[in-house]
Amino acid sequence: MEQLHDLRVSRIKRLSSPRLLKEKLPVGDMPAMTISSGRREVENILNGTDERLLVIVGPCSIHHVESALDYAKRLSVLRSELRHDLCIMMRVYFEKPRTTVGWKGFINDPHLDDSYDIEHGLYYARKLLIDINTMGLPAATEFLDPITPQYVADVVSWAAIGARTIESQTHRQMASGLSMPVGFKNSTDGRLGVAVDAIRSAMHPHSFLGIDQDGFSSVITTKGNPCGHLVLRGGLSPNYDADSIAEAEALLEKAGLSQTLLVDCSHANSGKKHVEQLKVWENILEQKQAGNRSIAGVMIESNICSGNQPFPEDPDKLRYGVSITDECISWEETERMLRQGADIMSKLVSKAVSS
Repeated sequence: MEQLHDLRVSRIKRLSSPRLLKEKLPVGDMPAMTISSGRREVENILNGTDERLLVIVGPCSIHHVESALDYAKRLSVLRSELRHDLCIMMRVYFEKPRTTVGWKGFINDPHLDDSYDIEHGLYYARKLLIDINTMGLPAATEFLDPITPQYVADVVSWAAIGARTIESQTHRQMASGLSMPVGFKNSTDGRLGVAVDAIRSAMHPHSFLGIDQDGFSSVITTKGNPCGHLVLRGGLSPNYDADSIAEAEALLEKAGLSQTLLVDCSHANSGKKHVEQLKVWENILEQKQAGNRSIAGVMIESNICSGNQPFPEDPDKLRYGVSITDECISWEETERMLRQGADIMSKLVSKAVSS
């Protein structure tokens, strides 16, 4: 009989189940406390009971575990020092959406050589997240593949649905079952309506196909996620200015949603130029000083060293602490920006208390 299936499939390789990976890498008491408290912090910032500014900062993508841990150690110290004014979380992105083709991230290709050792990628992604949370530093990530959350979502405090998947029913359904607050980015061309629709969709229960903890195909039924919020990342033009913020507020109000949002200082808001992130950051701080209450937080792409480097390349030739995807600001600039923000937020909180 003529073969009718898998005509264009060259290989199928079975992975360990989520349960087995979690047995190998269980979450101890310290990281569990970091994760749960991190989620509560974000929820309180979104609902206005915590007046600090949420700052999700870190590499555009993780490609080297040792440098990621180096960065995390530095950021954990700063999180503790500035904790009264900023709620700092590390951006720990393992999956990279692609408009056409390219490196899809650490989970998909951890060795950077097209070997696609996803078993290795899942193991060390989970281990890194546990190690970071053990430092007392909550982690944030973007979920791209709908199966990935079963392996690592329990060690994440904030999640994003990206601009390229914002209109996907699969991702809206997935978000409705995630255990942490989820930020929905506007589309790559700047449309806000699709993100608002996604927030509303994810608030409701859904039933869809997925896998359970043992890796079996299952019907997943969710309760709905009440902690969805808008993330402005720019589009055909930046959308972090006061007029764009007011437009977003009006759209959220019309949809019956909380007028609370985050601003991405990178991507289209910075033209993917790392030096432009400072301009966005300072504009947001100016808006906060002018009395804006809808901007609950920001996202910043940062690494140990500034800029980025060409890839694909021989992994042994890659420079330490330099992004292989989008440009990032350096650690020194990151520290200066966060101290600046903490100083301004401290004065704003003190002013609010005194009045």
